[in-house]
Amino acid sequence: MKVWRGDATGGELVDYTVPVEEGEVVLDALHRIQATQSGDLAVRWNCKAGKCGSCSTEINGRPRLACMTRLSTFEEGETVTVTPLRTFPVVRDLVTDVSYNYKVAETVPPFAPEPRPADGQYRMQQVDVERGQEFRKCIECFLCQDVCHVIRDHEENKQSFSGPRFFLRYAELEMHPLDTNDRRELAREQAGIGMCNITKCCTEVCPEGIHITDNAIIPMKERVVDRSFDPVTWLGRKIFRRDQLPEAQVPQGRSE
Repeated sequence: MKVWRGDATGGELVDYTVPVEEGEVVLDALHRIQATQSGDLAVRWNCKAGKCGSCSTEINGRPRLACMTRLSTFEEGETVTVTPLRTFPVVRDLVTDVSYNYKVAETVPPFAPEPRPADGQYRMQQVDVERGQEFRKCIECFLCQDVCHVIRDHEENKQSFSGPRFFLRYAELEMHPLDTNDRRELAREQAGIGMCNITKCCTEVCPEGIHITDNAIIPMKERVVDRSFDPVTWLGRKIFRRDQLPEAQVPQGRSE
């Protein structure tokens, strides 16, 4: 194995020869290095079950979860190279500072349901439940953020581009029929969804198999364009502002 060792000031790949057993994953090999050769190797991990997203690294140049990448994936005798996520600043060794993502998360307006009906029960169609369920599978491993070239290759874009993980969040909330917030303008102006050129690289690395591009980003782009550039929609907003409609005409949820 080759494992990147260093910190924010720089580092290098260090060679290790690691005995492994059938069925083991890359994280097992890293733990064996810690136990037998380099006790100071820094690796972030938690569940070792592919559900916490902590052990995100780049393995042979591809963003992966170390706990879900079996060593049998590689050819016998092939060198396995493990490096930190390239899009985020290195703290030490394989640990990176992903706090950018949490700062972006704070800017997304939270779920704001409409008032409960008189009987106190919210109601949703099953199709709406199923559509949003895919988005909630996200484990926030940030592999999609790491592979997105808009922020991977352009550090300055982090100020104006939220990235695929948060376009997924915008879509989850925007498609919820009980939510009353309209985040389409924020998705365009604040999140910079127009900068995404839908290469689907985020979908390719998602360990949960979420169709980020097809089911979240493209529908959100369509909604943003309809709101901001469709002349009929623009005219309708000018004539019939939501807050000026009589109570009986206010749409109850958005299940389109």
